Amino acid sequence: MSEAFRHITGSAPLDTALRGGVVAIGNFDGVHRGHQSVLERALEEAERRKSPCLVLTFEPHPRKIFRPDVPLFMLTPPAMKANLFSEIGFDALVEQPFSREFAALSAESFVTDVLEARLGVGHAVTGFDFHFGKDRRGGPAFLMESGARHGFGVTLVDAFRDEGAEVVSSSRIRGLLEAGDVVHAAALLGYRFTLEAEVIAGQKLGRTLGFPTANMKLPPDVALKHGIYAVRFRRQDGTLHDGVASYGRRPTVDDGSPLLETYLFDFSGDLYGEKCLVSFFGFLRAEEKFDGLEPLVAQMKRDDAEARALLSGVRPLSDLDARIAF
Repeated sequence: MSEAFRHITGSAPLDTALRGGVVAIGNFDGVHRGHQSVLERALEEAERRKSPCLVLTFEPHPRKIFRPDVPLFMLTPPAMKANLFSEIGFDALVEQPFSREFAALSAESFVTDVLEARLGVGHAVTGFDFHFGKDRRGGPAFLMESGARHGFGVTLVDAFRDEGAEVVSSSRIRGLLEAGDVVHAAALLGYRFTLEAEVIAGQKLGRTLGFPTANMKLPPDVALKHGIYAVRFRRQDGTLHDGVASYGRRPTVDDGSPLLETYLFDFSGDLYGEKCLVSFFGFLRAEEKFDGLEPLVAQMKRDDAEARALLSGVRPLSDLDARIAF
């Protein structure tokens, strides 16, 4: 993440230098190719105006407020989202706290209190279907009319469709990841699906088997299919390592709570406490229970070879993918 990038949370004030900029508005979970079409328009407008470019998102996701009993697999938690916005070229991410009280604000109050008073918006860019304010009464026409009254421009971006003419959406991508199809998910994201977490101590069983792993406990809402993946691992210092990762409950060993365990090829060292990124390049097989450790180790050696072969021929999908996973 760029040192100049600002991640503004809660009620923290906006730097004067960031006021009057272009603001891309949306939840942007996944920061997928559809979102990127909105974000790129914002960056183009900011370049034309020679002004700062910001993203306004809402945290937590509104679905978590209105349907708290239904788990929501967040593709990009706030820290990951901020990292992606920084890599794309934005100056700041403003996280607007979302609550039932905030949702009860009138559409006009959203414009005057958030866009005008807090951000000093110079130009707003959002998707064609963005709605806001109490009962979602604020829509594209209202935003355009508000911009005319309050002195800021508005750009609405049409839905983005993939090569098969289907709309790219976060829900489509969630479904693909739940099925383990990280390749198709990457095609819709425009970059390899990536998780960020801290490396924690494990049982150290992998070390005794010849496959020491970096262990990460992921949020409970992560619904990635349990199985074995070819991955690329980025440390805090930016160094990259190819590897093979297991995500699941380890049925042969203890059938415990889900854990992401990554074996880094040709690496030895202490990773405990580091917050690292794991990018998923291919699904190798589903998680399975073996009849003891010997057949498990034999399969792990086959997984190692298959992951090395897969990763040896990978190429970046985009500039963003190159910055994250290459």
